[in-house]
Amino acid sequence: MKALRCTAHGSLDDLAVHEIPEPVAGPGQVVVEVRAAAVNFADILVVQGAYQVAAPVPFTPGSEFAGRITEVGPDVEGFAPGDAVSGSVFVGAFAQRVVVPATSLTALPPGADLRAAAASGVSYATAYHALTLVAELRAGETLAVLGAAGGVGLAAVQLGRLLGARVIAVASSERKRGLCLAEGADIALPYDDLKRRLADAGGADVVLDPVGGDHAEPALRALRWGGRYVTVGFAGGEIPRIPLNLVMLKGISVRGFEFGGWAGHERDALVRGRAELARLFLTGELKPHIHAVYPLEDAAGALAAVAGRSSAGKVLIVPADPDA
Repeated sequence: MKALRCTAHGSLDDLAVHEIPEPVAGPGQVVVEVRAAAVNFADILVVQGAYQVAAPVPFTPGSEFAGRITEVGPDVEGFAPGDAVSGSVFVGAFAQRVVVPATSLTALPPGADLRAAAASGVSYATAYHALTLVAELRAGETLAVLGAAGGVGLAAVQLGRLLGARVIAVASSERKRGLCLAEGADIALPYDDLKRRLADAGGADVVLDPVGGDHAEPALRALRWGGRYVTVGFAGGEIPRIPLNLVMLKGISVRGFEFGGWAGHERDALVRGRAELARLFLTGELKPHIHAVYPLEDAAGALAAVAGRSSAGKVLIVPADPDA
């Protein structure tokens, strides 16, 4: 079968599609024919060798997918060949087929939109749990979202609106800010002079930050008394230094969300959150914005689009013609 392969950590330009052996389902595992896989910024960091956990080379990148089961291994209950599913793995999704533990899959209705399912997993779960479990965002509060046109950011804009918050979207271009407004933001701001702009907009009760870098401190300074600053990643490439005197003087809480820690300590809360997200998608209250769809042969181009921040919303990779 065909798969995108990383043979050495480093440049995205070195990624290429290769023929590799077909996966085989072992005990507790299933093989899924991938109909769509979503690109997350973490996938880029894994290829570059800059993620918190290293993937031994060679490997197939990709962590989020949707498709149909082709093989079920021993000791698997509740799944059968032909079932529509979505799921996540550390690596392996940018391929025609992937083998995964059955416990990492979510069953989908028979007629589910598999591209939408692939685009609505990790980013929305990150944003939802960060806003509800960590920030404890309440209706009537003001939420400021950095990187608001990215995968997690745009999910946070949509979810903030559904949770009853006033949403301030911060994004780098007029096109991206326009998309944020169309997806439910009340205000859209550029990054320049961010502290003043946020202050002029009334400040924020919660900041959700998937970006980090130089934008973190201005956003922190714009928090109201007792505000909550939640970090979920560092897409800007730099982990910021937080001036703790501001935390003390303004009564601010600084917290973070990362799936591994919560899965190890508060797994039941994640399960409840995923169930609520599934309901919101099934009822049509949430719908992912898909920026572009790439064929598997141009999977490296899909990663480059996300790495260069030219995309807005989600970028998908499919193993067949993206127009099929």
